[in-house]
Amino acid sequence: MTKKIKKVWVNSKCVGCGTCEIICPSVFEIENVSRVKENPVIEGNEDKIREAAQTCPAGAIEIEEE
Repeated sequence: MTKKIKKVWVNSKCVGCGTCEIICPSVFEIENVSRVKENPVIEGNEDKIREAAQTCPAGAIEIEEE
C-alpha cells in the first residue's frame, strides 16, 4: 500500500520551470519560482504530487510521508 503524503514543499533548488504546476495545478503554483499553494488539497492528489516530484528537473519538490 502506498504511504499517504503528510506534507509537500518546494525547496530553494527550484528553477521556476512550472512543470509541477502543469502536472498538479491544485497543489503547485508558479510565481517567479514554484511554491505549494496555501492549504493545498493533498488527499486525492498524491499520485500527481509524486509525479511532479519525480519530474522536477531541479529535484526541488520534497515530500514527507506518514
